[in-house]
This record gives sequence, structure tokens and C-alpha cells, in this order.
Amino acid sequence: MTKNRSAGWGMGALPRIVRGEGSYLFDAAGRRYLDGSGGPAAFSIGHGNREVNAAIAAQLARVACGYRYLFTSEPLEELTSLLLSLCGPAFGHIVYSGSGSEAVESALKVALQYWDARGLSTKKHFIARERSYHGNTLGALSVSGFLERRRPFEGSLLDVAFVSAANAYRPLRGLEGPALAQVLADELEGKIEALGAERVAAFIYEPVVGAAGGAVPAPAGYARAVEAVCARHGVLVIADEVMCGSGRCGTWRALEHDGVVPDILAVGKGLAGGYIPLAATIMSRTLGDTILAAHGAILSGHTYSGHTTACVAALAVQRIVQREGLLSRVHARGAALLKELRRALEPFAEVGDVRGRGYFIGIEFVRDRSSRAPLPPERAFSQALAKRAFEDGLIIYPCAGHVGGTAGDTVIVAPPYNASDAELAELVQKLTHALERTLAAG
Repeated sequence: MTKNRSAGWGMGALPRIVRGEGSYLFDAAGRRYLDGSGGPAAFSIGHGNREVNAAIAAQLARVACGYRYLFTSEPLEELTSLLLSLCGPAFGHIVYSGSGSEAVESALKVALQYWDARGLSTKKHFIARERSYHGNTLGALSVSGFLERRRPFEGSLLDVAFVSAANAYRPLRGLEGPALAQVLADELEGKIEALGAERVAAFIYEPVVGAAGGAVPAPAGYARAVEAVCARHGVLVIADEVMCGSGRCGTWRALEHDGVVPDILAVGKGLAGGYIPLAATIMSRTLGDTILAAHGAILSGHTYSGHTTACVAALAVQRIVQREGLLSRVHARGAALLKELRRALEPFAEVGDVRGRGYFIGIEFVRDRSSRAPLPPERAFSQALAKRAFEDGLIIYPCAGHVGGTAGDTVIVAPPYNASDAELAELVQKLTHALERTLAAG
């Protein structure tokens, strides 16, 4: 039998997982791993939750799935009602899918179908940001400014226009504060005008950049500024919250922090907490109503869209999040965790930045803090750190390539929302130890 290998992290032969319990995973050799990143920020309430598993088992005992064109179901209807209430009154329609990539793909299709329903069929183009990642389907990859992941598919991707990344640690033109947000908004406006607003369907961005940057929140004022630009020019705003949403940043919608409501919202990962794959594309009432009036249906979906048992899993996860007040915990405890990580990592000159929101925290490594110059790409520092942390029984998420497309090293910390204080302290201690080992190895 061929052994499973992961070339990206340099892990070699992977251990065989056998069990999960709370914030921990266990392999066949009996080793225990603290899940300090929720895998890729997906496992929002940890592993092996008995309540969620019981809900899934009970649904499977009745019927696994009713095909969406033949049946509705109580879990689907209840989840839709719950998500719309969590998102706020502006939202009115949901398309379900099985992954974040599909949710983004549906968001792009919803934008195109909306303008077609309005009789504005020339609005076909998208604007996205450099250093972004929206998924691995061809459409989602087309709007991703992630050189390494795009390269093998260039020539078959959509023609998408890009504007600069929004990163306060590596800011455009060295600007800070309101000046940075304004120049980024001006750049977006210039791009829309250059393309012609009559040709632009939507602007898509991550409120907090995940894998392409390492938990990078947009600068203060940015979200409002770009929202205003898009409103002036009749361009839709798509928020990709697949990684940073569903409560990961301490509010259910990540853009709640910024006081902004997008036209279309993509969520996934933490939605069903990793128990069964599920994602959703949530759109404003205006968009959905317009599409339905003109076309009779939102033209996006798959065989397993709105899978009944997946909806049950998401309902169970979201009810636990609500009942246990986990959003409030993530909001408050996330700020404390950020401070604890900064304090623990302060002695390491190679730690340039510790940033994020809630339980979505990125740590960036540099040659020195004053210049913020990245570490040599050939050193593959973030991968080496993730590997040593894994050897120490800690899972973190490495990211690379956010400086010039090839350099730059970060890791993401994204623990379960219900991780205990003792588990968070263990996370900090093990990460610090792994960093010491990695730096000592050179």
C-alpha cells in the first residue's frame, strides 16, 4: 500500500488518525495532538462531540438525505432560518454546497445571475485582491491572488482584475491608519473606472485573509471605504468568510466587526464544525428576490446541496455555539490569547507580527523586526515550525509566499471555540517550544 504523503508541509509519512476528543486528536500509535488550528480553521467546537454525533446518528436512522429538487426537510428549513437570523435582516436567501470553494463559486454565479436578471448582462468581470485565496475550483482560483496555487492552471482561469492586498503590517506605499484605507479604496475605484462599471459584476475579498497571508485583518476603515466605492459604481460586494466567518473572529459574520453588510457572503469550515462537509452562499433579500422573479431559481447547486444530515450537523454545532455563549468567549478570550502569544513570543527577534481577531491569529516571521524583511524562501521556515510543533503534539497551520509570491512565513493559530484555558496555555507553551527548536536548527 502506498503511504500518504504531504509534500507541502514536508511531513513525510502521515500518522493514521483513530480518535478525536474535544480539542485533541489521537493517532494509531497512541500519540495525542492538541488541535491548535482547527485543522484549517474548520473544527469550531472540537472533535467527538456526543451531542453532534447523536444528532447525526438519529438523522441517519431516519433518512440520510432528501434530494433538493424533490424534497425539503425540517433540518434544512431550521438551518436556513437560523443562519438568516444570525446574518441579519438584509439577508434572505441561501444556496448550500459541500465546500468553501463551491460556496465562493456559487457567490460568483449569483452575482452574474443577478445582473443578468437586471438586464445588465455586460457586467461579467470580477475584481479581487492580491494575496487572497478563495478556493480550488477554477472560478474560485481565478479570483485568488495566490501565485503558487494558481501557477499550474494559468491559461484556463477567468480574466480577473486585481488590486493591492490590504495589510497594515506590509502596507501599500508605507501608509498607516486612515490614509492606508483611503488609498486602497481609491485604487479599487480607479480599477472599476478603468474597466468600466458597466462591465464589473463584483469585488470579492476576505475580511481577514487566511491561507494567503496568515490571519491578516483589513486595516481599520477599509471595509466601509470599499463598500462605499462599490455602492457608488453599482458593483456587488462578496465577502469570503469561509475561513474567518461562522464565529471564528468573535462575531458570527466577520464583517460585523467593521459594521459592513456585504451583498453576498460565503461561509463554510466552522459552519458544521468539520463533522460533515457543508458550506453556504448567503445573499441579500434584494438579490435573491430579483433572481427568482426573473429566472425562477438560483442557478447554482449540486447533487448534495442542502444534504439533510449535513444540515443536522450544522444545526447541532450552531446550537451549541449559541447555548454555551461561545461567540462571546471567542471575542473576549481571543483578545487575551493574542496578548499571551505576543508576550510569550516577544523574546524571539524573528517574530515580526502577531495579529488577528478572535480565535483567528497569525504569527509572521522575519529576518529582523526593523526591516520586516522576510526569511529566505528556501528555508521553508513556517513548514519547518509546523512540523516540529506536530512532533511536539501541537497542530498549527503554516502559510508561505505572501511577500512577492515566493517569500514570507506565517503560521495560523485557530483553536476550537470551546477550548479550555488550560488547553490554550498548552498551545502557547508548545508553540514557544517548537519555535525554540526550529530556530536552534537553523
